[in-house]
Amino acid sequence: MRYILALVLLSLSVAATAEEIKPFTSDGCSAFPDGTIEQKQLWLACCTAHDFSYWQGGTYEERLVADQELKQCVAAVGEPEIAKLMLVGVRVGGSPYFPTSFRWGYGWSYPRFYKALSPEEKAQINAIKNNDLLK
Repeated sequence: MRYILALVLLSLSVAATAEEIKPFTSDGCSAFPDGTIEQKQLWLACCTAHDFSYWQGGTYEERLVADQELKQCVAAVGEPEIAKLMLVGVRVGGSPYFPTSFRWGYGWSYPRFYKALSPEEKAQINAIKNNDLLK
């Protein structure tokens, strides 16, 4: 009986331990240019912000918001047609169901799919964000 109780307690403690997110990385605009020929990094900041959202992942609705924010950001730098093209690309290529390095939730182990962030996971992300702001 003690053996079974010990196994149950061990399994509960393992299940309660939150997975650790990998350090944030960004590949810019993935397989897309970071800007125009004249302005090579024109929308790179938009892609980096978008990568931060994709790195942390979350729900389907949060992905929709992140993708719309990318579109708005690129349009705001004067490239509304590029913004529409990028939106199509991220909607098709950024699915959490693909084991790519740029999928939705790529900071977590694959597969994660669509999943709301737990309070513990949000705390990890905030700690990384705050640490990066101090640099």
